[in-house]
Amino acid sequence: MREIMVVGVGAGDPEHVTVQAVNAINRVDVFFMLDKGEVKQELIDLRHEILTRYATSRPYRVVRGQDPDRDRTSAAYAEAVDDWRRRRADVCLRMIDSLGPDETGAFLVWGDPVLYDSTLAILDDLLARGAEFDVQVIPGISSVSTLAARHRVPLNQVGRPVQITTGRRLAAEWPAGVDDVVVMLDAQTAFTQHTDHEADIYWGAYLGTPDEILIAGPLAEVADRIVAARAEARARKGWIMDTYLLRRNP
Repeated sequence: MREIMVVGVGAGDPEHVTVQAVNAINRVDVFFMLDKGEVKQELIDLRHEILTRYATSRPYRVVRGQDPDRDRTSAAYAEAVDDWRRRRADVCLRMIDSLGPDETGAFLVWGDPVLYDSTLAILDDLLARGAEFDVQVIPGISSVSTLAARHRVPLNQVGRPVQITTGRRLAAEWPAGVDDVVVMLDAQTAFTQHTDHEADIYWGAYLGTPDEILIAGPLAEVADRIVAARAEARARKGWIMDTYLLRRNP
């Protein structure tokens, strides 16, 4: 039976790769990489750097597939995501089909594969279609953990809950009954809609990489600074990955 490993490799620093992930990487025959185009070539380059450092015990090959474009303008958000995942699953299936009958393939996933990543859902889709392979998941250091560590703050306050959500949901409302909110996938800087709250923000972009940017402070005071830094970084690099913690003051 073919085996597919989904390996979390951390938020961007090659030293985030755990010993468990290194051991898994050294069992792999084929690494699958989704090519997101020239703008994000450095994400492919970083994966190759990880393999150069850690995949040292056996020969391996790399199979690349073109990541399909996603419609980010559609008002039908869920339908657009489902369509994109189906097309991405088709690309992944073609890559997986390059495996021999007893070979092991792997996807190297940023952060932790169980937190706002589509790889496991795509593999479930392929299994439901009749594909045959076993799946093993290796957890990784998430951008959320990295963010808190880089700002030297705990994610939670004593005895209080933490909610992890998306920018789209934060734009609709601040989650009820929660003072600490971690926000991911925020393309629209939803935090700017909550500057009337007595809250602090801990924001980070390109966490763990040489381009890392960190800004923290009272939300009302630093929101504009974050918006400007984010826009400048995106214009310079062509892409951005960021996350932040909002902490409402009691």
